Amino acid sequence: MDASPAAEINLRRAVDFIPEGLAVYDADLKLVASNRRYRELLDLPARLCEAGTALYEIALYVGRRGDLGPGDALQLAANRVETLTNASGSITQRLGKQGQTLEFQSARLPDGGLVVRFADVSKRVDAEAALERANQTLEGRVAERTATLLRVNSELESARKKADTANRDKTRFLAAASHDLLQPLNAARLYTATLIERTGQSETGALAHSIEASLNAVEEIMSALLDMSRIDSGALKPLPGAFQIRDLIGKLAIEFAPLAREKSIELRLVDCSAVANADRALVARIVQNLVSNAIKYTRPGGRVLVGCRRRGGRIRLDVIDTGIGFSRDQHQLLFAEFSRLEQGARMAQGLGLGLSIVERLVAAMGLTLELQSTEGKGSRFSLTLPAGKLDKPAAPEGERPVETASLSGLRILCVDNERAVLDAMEGLLRGWGCDVRSARSLRDIDRDRVLVGWLPDLVLMDYHLDQTSGLDAVEWLRHNVGGHLPAALVTADRTAAVRALAEERGIAVVTKPVKPAALRAAISGLATQRPVTRR
Repeated sequence: MDASPAAEINLRRAVDFIPEGLAVYDADLKLVASNRRYRELLDLPARLCEAGTALYEIALYVGRRGDLGPGDALQLAANRVETLTNASGSITQRLGKQGQTLEFQSARLPDGGLVVRFADVSKRVDAEAALERANQTLEGRVAERTATLLRVNSELESARKKADTANRDKTRFLAAASHDLLQPLNAARLYTATLIERTGQSETGALAHSIEASLNAVEEIMSALLDMSRIDSGALKPLPGAFQIRDLIGKLAIEFAPLAREKSIELRLVDCSAVANADRALVARIVQNLVSNAIKYTRPGGRVLVGCRRRGGRIRLDVIDTGIGFSRDQHQLLFAEFSRLEQGARMAQGLGLGLSIVERLVAAMGLTLELQSTEGKGSRFSLTLPAGKLDKPAAPEGERPVETASLSGLRILCVDNERAVLDAMEGLLRGWGCDVRSARSLRDIDRDRVLVGWLPDLVLMDYHLDQTSGLDAVEWLRHNVGGHLPAALVTADRTAAVRALAEERGIAVVTKPVKPAALRAAISGLATQRPVTRR
């Protein structure tokens, strides 16, 4: 998705204030963009900072100036380009003209481009040199050594603060880029699901299952990193509101019942009429992580229970399992980043970020999370929420289908601006017996006369389209198709704002990368909403 002009301007301003030099080159090693610090540190003329300037031309200019050391400038420039495009670590170099010491780091981009980051580490290098000299004459210079160490510590603290600032900028970028990062993963997951259904128990099917397991691991890592980036960058702002616990439990049933059945685990979700006052989307994320962990670390034949009980003006939401459990000494380790218990690591793959994210979300909302566990017998995580009150009674939603019925003959319209995602979605849905038509935009629907002589029973709509949002596109379709058109927003945007807007318009939300079981359950639920007269 292309960023809005305002967002792009703000991003460029932010990058210009990064204390490190930053330059991005395309696959042909021509300059795409650079920040102000880049131009200042290298002391480049304006003509060499223009987009399209070759990396070799910049290196040749610096070499002729004498900053690359003695020797033939042409060869020195070629060597520098070779080093930057194949570097596996950092490069430290003192510039002859200004006497600065710069530290270079480079990395290849997925499209073949190159990003180069460098910083003025003159103070650090000088401090290290001074410290070395002090160490060589330690016996006669105790006082001087002490003063030097204090100065170096101060400089290191300043460098740490600068690094923290740069890290926050990185996390903001990562959060903003989530859509582009998850799109290809979504297509791969859909293609793999189609392959599994077509190959069955064959050798190819076994390979497809292995691919699916790898994609699941990648998705968990990406989701965890994106969640952490949003929290650490301050982009995540809790939006408290009243909601019914049963709505949360109903969605857990749709998402996790297929996984529990696959592992032969009894998943019991106890209905609860209580109303909580908190950010519904963030609470859902916490509980999803807890339930996912419970299923992951419970052996076949075990049980997972989700329920709640009122306690005065509070509500305690429990996730209880009969899994591997852990000792009291291991409690703190559970919430540490990238920390995994030995027994858990043997049972399932992961990075050890799920509970770290839970802890961050709980802290961000000012909630409390209690833990009780017995090694070898199971665990109970208890999330305490403030009770709330709905302005008006919620309409009964009826039973939420956990089991999915046959989808044969169901007419589904898919809209996504990525062709690969559409092709993968079509293959999966046709494998389920659906009558599928697709388009990349509203303009394509109109131009290709997709709706002539054919009306969908429901629509699966991407949120980030080229000309409009998926929410507005659904409204346009409802206006032109007539009546109520059941719809699901299929998106990598996991913000509470998008989910709230979708719910206001009666549109379900399915997050990317799409899990086939969850998608099928969502489609089954939408199919029950379509008017009987449409057939």
